[in-house]
Amino acid sequence: MSSGAMGSDSNEIQSPESGDKTIEWQFPLPRTHTGVLVGNGTQGLMIWGQDNQLNVTIARAGFWDRRGGNEFKANSSFAKVREMLEAYDEEAVVKEFTKAKKSANEPNRSYQLGGGRLEVRFPEKWILQKAMLGLRDGRVSIAVSDENGVLHCIGIEQAVYEEKSRISLPDGVSVDLALIPSYDHPQVKDRVAPIGVAPPERWKLDDASTAGFIQRLPEDEPLAICYKKSGNEIVLATALGENADGTAKAAVGDYQAERIRKMNLGFWEEYWSAVPDVRIPDEVLQETYDYGLYKQAASTPPHGVACTLQGPFMEEYQLPPWSNDYHFNINIQMIYWPVLATNRLQHLDPMWQMVLSWLPQMRHNGALFYDNENALLMPHAVDDECQIVGNFWTGMIDQACAAWVAHMAWMHYRYSMDEAILEEIAYPLMVGTFEGYWSMLEEVDDGEGGVRHSLPVSVSPEFRGRRIDAWGRDASFQLAALHKMMQTLPKAAALLGERVDERWRDVEEGLAPYSVVRFGPNGEQKRIALWEGMDLIESHRHHSHLAALYPFDTIDAGSKEHASIVSNSIRHWVGEGPGIWSGWCVPWASILHNRVGNAEAAISWLHYWHRNFVNEGRGTLHDAAFSGISWIGRSRNMHKIETVEENFERMQLDAGFGAIDAIHHFLVQQRGEVLHVVPSIPRDWDDFGFERIRVEGAFQITARVEDRQRKEIVVKSLAGGSLRLAHYLGEACLADGKRVDGEVIELSIKEGDSVRIQPIHGL
Repeated sequence: MSSGAMGSDSNEIQSPESGDKTIEWQFPLPRTHTGVLVGNGTQGLMIWGQDNQLNVTIARAGFWDRRGGNEFKANSSFAKVREMLEAYDEEAVVKEFTKAKKSANEPNRSYQLGGGRLEVRFPEKWILQKAMLGLRDGRVSIAVSDENGVLHCIGIEQAVYEEKSRISLPDGVSVDLALIPSYDHPQVKDRVAPIGVAPPERWKLDDASTAGFIQRLPEDEPLAICYKKSGNEIVLATALGENADGTAKAAVGDYQAERIRKMNLGFWEEYWSAVPDVRIPDEVLQETYDYGLYKQAASTPPHGVACTLQGPFMEEYQLPPWSNDYHFNINIQMIYWPVLATNRLQHLDPMWQMVLSWLPQMRHNGALFYDNENALLMPHAVDDECQIVGNFWTGMIDQACAAWVAHMAWMHYRYSMDEAILEEIAYPLMVGTFEGYWSMLEEVDDGEGGVRHSLPVSVSPEFRGRRIDAWGRDASFQLAALHKMMQTLPKAAALLGERVDERWRDVEEGLAPYSVVRFGPNGEQKRIALWEGMDLIESHRHHSHLAALYPFDTIDAGSKEHASIVSNSIRHWVGEGPGIWSGWCVPWASILHNRVGNAEAAISWLHYWHRNFVNEGRGTLHDAAFSGISWIGRSRNMHKIETVEENFERMQLDAGFGAIDAIHHFLVQQRGEVLHVVPSIPRDWDDFGFERIRVEGAFQITARVEDRQRKEIVVKSLAGGSLRLAHYLGEACLADGKRVDGEVIELSIKEGDSVRIQPIHGL
C-alpha cells in the first residue's frame, strides 16, 4: 500500500492497534444514510460514495426555520376539547389545533434543514474500496485503489469540540471538488422556495482552493458551510449565526491539527474508560452495542445540541422526515435510555438546559389547557423552542409526554443520587405533570359501591392516528405514567423536605393500574386494553398499553394480581404480530419480552430488527429496509434504489440506542425495588461478562458467566447506600467470603467500596 493516510499524520496505512475496536464498511455505499457517521453533537458527517467519488454529507444541528411553529390558542382547554371529542366533531377538533397561516409563504410547521454535500472526485480509474472507523478515536480511514490497483488511503477526522473536520488525501493525487447545497436538490427546493427561502449565496476564490455558501432563512439564523483545500488536505467548517459566513471562512483557515488531536484523544479516552465493557458471544449484537456506544458519543455529548430524531445527521437530498424534531412520546426518551447505564449522565445536560428553558411555555400551555396555573403540558412533537410541530391533535393532549420526561429526570437522580437534579429538574416536572393530570381526573363509580379516579379523555400514542375516535377513557399508557408520578412524588418530596400532597396517595390508591378487556367463553379472563373497552385489535407500533411493564415499571408482572393478565396480554400482543411495526418499536419489544422472562424471544427480536430495519451501511431506519416486512411507510427494497429521486430513506437514531438498552436487559434489570443480575442465560451464551454497568442508587455492576455458570458479581457504590439484589446463585451466596442466605439479599455499601458476590458451591 502506498502513502496516504490510514488515520495517521505520517500518511501511512496502519492496522488497528491491539485492543482498538474498528468497524469496516465495503464500498459502494450508494446512499447518504448508508454512510459512516462522524459527529460531535453539533456538526454531523455521513461519509459514503462509490466508484471514484467520495461524498461527505454535512449538516449542523439546530438549523431551524421556526416560522411554522404552532402554539396553543388562548381559547383551547381540556373541557372544550372533551366536549368536541364526545360530540365526535372532527372538523372542530382539527380546526382547534391547526395554526392559521399569516401568509401564503409561511410553512405549516417548524422544520430543520440539512446542509449540503462535498463531492471529492478522484481520477477516473480510481475506485473506493473500504472504510474503517476507529471507535476509540472517531477517525475514519478509507482505502482507494488507483489505476494500477495500488491502495492509497484517505483520512477523515473531526474536531470533537469545534465545527470543523479535516480530510487528508493521498499525496500527489488530483481531485475535483464540488460543494452542493441541500437547496440544489429538487426535493428540497420545491418544498422551501414557495415558502420564501431564497437560494444560498455562494462564494469561491479564483484558485478554487476555498469555496462555500450561506443559506439564509426568512426569519431565523443562517447556516454557512465552507471548505479550504491546501496541498493534500481539505478542511470543512460549519457555522450557524448572523455572521456564519465569516465564522466558517475563518475556521477553515485555522485547523490547528495537533491541538485538536490532543483534545480529541482526551475526550475519547475519558469516554471509553467510563462506559461499560460488555462482552457477549453474539457478533451482531456485540457490534450493535459497540457502534451504538460510539454513536452515543457522536450524537449526545454534553457539549452538543440536545439530540433530535436524527441528531446532527441530516440528509441533503430531502427535508428530514418529521422535521427532525423532538418527539416525546418515546423517541427522544429512547435516544437517551442508555446514557444512565453507560455512566454518561452528563449527556443529558443539553436536554435539561433546553427543557428548563421551556418551562414558561409548558406552564403557559398547562394554564390555558387545564385551567390550572401549576400544570405543565408538553406536546409530543416540538421544535427547540417548544413550539408545536404540525397539528397532530392526539399528541398535543398527551400528558404522558410530560410524565415521561419527568420520569427521565427522576431516573437521572436515581442513577446519580444528586439532589440538585432532583430539586431543580425532576421535582418541578413531576409536580407540574401531576397538576395537569389532576385537572383531567374525575371520580366515577367503581362498580363495587365506591368511586375511583378516571381519565375521561386520554390517548394511546399513535393508535388510530388523528382520527376523531383516537381516544378513550383511561388509556393504559396514561394510567401507567400517572402511577409512576404517584409512586415517585412522595419519595422526592420527602428527600427535599417538601410537603407530601394528600392528593398523591388518593390518586395512587384510587386509580386502576391499567384498563382491561375481558375474553373467553364467559368473559372470565382479562388482558390489558389500550383504553377502556378498546382491545389491541391490530398490529401497532407503539406498545403503549404495556408501559406498566416498561418503561414505567409500575406493576409486578409476576404477582398474583397481575401475572395472568400480563401473560394474556403478551400472548395477544404476539398474536397481532409486527406487521405495522416501525424500527424503533422492535428493541422496545425485545425489552418487554426480557422483562417477562422471554430471553430467547428478546434476542430473536433484536436480530429481526437488525436484519430488517438496519440498512447495508448500518443506518438505523424508521421504515423497513425491505418490502413485505411492515406496512409502515413506503417500504421498498432500499438497496435497489438507484437515483436520488427514488430515495425516501428515513433514518432515526432511536432504535440503535434502544438496542443498547435492550442488550443491558440481558445483563441487569431493575424490577421495582430489586436489581436482577443476569436473570437468565440465553441458549447460545456460554461465556460472557460485563463491567461497570450503572444502576439505580449509583451502583456499578460487574459480572462474569463461564460455561453457563454465574461465577461472580461485583457491586461498587459510587454514592453509598443500600441495594436489594437478586443474584441467581441459589438459595444462598457468599458476600466478600461470608455466607448470606436468600435468593434476594440486601447490601449496604459505603461510598467507593465494593462487595464481591460468589456462589457457595465449588469454593
